[in-house]
Amino acid sequence: MQETFDYIVVGAGSAGCVLANRLSESGKYSVCLVEAGPLDRSPMIGIPGAFAYFMFSKRYNWAYASKPDPKLRHGAPIFTPRGKTLGGSSAINGMLYVRGQKEDYDCWAALGNDGWSYQDMLPYFKKSEHHEVFAGNEYHGRGGPLYVSTGEPQYPMSEAFVKAAQQVGYQYNEDYNAEDQEGVFYYHLNIKHGRRWGTSAAFLKPAMQRPNLTVLTETQVKRVILDGDTATAVEVHCKGMDLRLDAQREIILSAGAINSPQLLQLSGIGEREHLEGLAIECRHELPGVGKNLQEHVDACVLVTARKNDGVTMTVPGLLRMAPDTLKYLFRREGKLAKSITEAGAFLKTSDDLARPDIQLHMLPLLFDDSGRDLKLMSNPGYSCHVCVLHPQSTGTVMIRSNDPYVAPEIDYNFFAHEKDRETMVKGVRVVRKILAAAAFDEYRGDEIHPGTDCESDEDIFYKVREKIGLVYHPVGTCKMGSDDEAVVDTQLRVRGLKHLRVVDASIMPKLIGGNTNAPTIAIAEKAADMILSEEAN
Repeated sequence: MQETFDYIVVGAGSAGCVLANRLSESGKYSVCLVEAGPLDRSPMIGIPGAFAYFMFSKRYNWAYASKPDPKLRHGAPIFTPRGKTLGGSSAINGMLYVRGQKEDYDCWAALGNDGWSYQDMLPYFKKSEHHEVFAGNEYHGRGGPLYVSTGEPQYPMSEAFVKAAQQVGYQYNEDYNAEDQEGVFYYHLNIKHGRRWGTSAAFLKPAMQRPNLTVLTETQVKRVILDGDTATAVEVHCKGMDLRLDAQREIILSAGAINSPQLLQLSGIGEREHLEGLAIECRHELPGVGKNLQEHVDACVLVTARKNDGVTMTVPGLLRMAPDTLKYLFRREGKLAKSITEAGAFLKTSDDLARPDIQLHMLPLLFDDSGRDLKLMSNPGYSCHVCVLHPQSTGTVMIRSNDPYVAPEIDYNFFAHEKDRETMVKGVRVVRKILAAAAFDEYRGDEIHPGTDCESDEDIFYKVREKIGLVYHPVGTCKMGSDDEAVVDTQLRVRGLKHLRVVDASIMPKLIGGNTNAPTIAIAEKAADMILSEEAN
């Protein structure tokens, strides 16, 4: 096996697949993409409606668990899924295409990150994208690798939600990825002709025949090797052997907000006291590694349904899906060709806010614990999930051992800031307002969570904590900036080191107001441009 490359990219997720494509595109440079997970050969990956399957799979999912918090979920850890295959989390996510808010990126720039404003990022969103409806307008790309589709809703409950939101005064927004995010809508999706269109399909597969691109799967990176202040190689475990892969130009970590800080710490890069306490030599002190973890905390309103045209995990419920299964097998149409999360909203919990502070996800089933509560889902019903878009609370990702196979400790520290609690309770009230509208009259049964007996802010929050979950958007643990806790600079180079960058969602200094897959792809597009521009000069 070739053991020396120009660029080594660690992690074949939403950022890594983009980098592998763009850095190998010219044919000038040899690129090695290293992925801990297996090839994305499972047929379930391509079926949009099979999303829930991956919440039970440890072959394609790191399936982490957070540090238990006695105040949340009765002290049970929060299940933390992350993709573990080519395409990373884009191979197992809900396929929603969301960019966030203009102000998010302008905030990054205002923090001192020149070149990262919305106007700086928009060209990279457009470069990566081909939108089947809005292609080529001011906000959307034409001909990019990442296909974005819309299509007719498959579940009547999704349509009821959109109607209900309008009935109580919220506007319909056909394109929440354009000038104005606010409103209720049907999600744009990374689905192409009935198939999931993650970054493996969009970026990596078209590049894998290039002779200058090597893709290693089921290969665990154990550490980055430093020669003084220069990253020179990575130590990996592949096919039963420990190997050294050398990089002549750069090593790029694209392992995500959990695994990138873990790998830096295993390499002796991080907070000195923490590393030395685990018998790891501190090769380069960077106290911000693993700090600043931000995630969209998720709460749900669960309502039983008198009319059952959603999804139930029962034998009769699965039999009702038989026609859709045949539609998908023969025509790639029907419910299995779409994400089960069809409708949503970005809304303000107060009229005096400048921009939305909550996001809603509507599902035509009783959905909790990442879809792993099969007993709950055996009952007809629907759920609307609300998340705090701009959390003030931050947590940490810190290794617990010098063994690379030991999962790091993930401490979300949710609701450490009172503002997050207030926003969440207001968000639940917004959801209740929508679900009480006339459009749901034919469906509405009993609110089983938080429950109609919960009316005060204190009671709502107390019950909400029992079923707290995630929207799967961890960011910030290798944040970009120039303050004492910044890990990378505006070129995404690890501060104080040479030939080492981090390119993934961990570099976000602040969590964006929406789903993070599309922004991570745009970050990688921009990073590839920066790297290649440096080479050209």
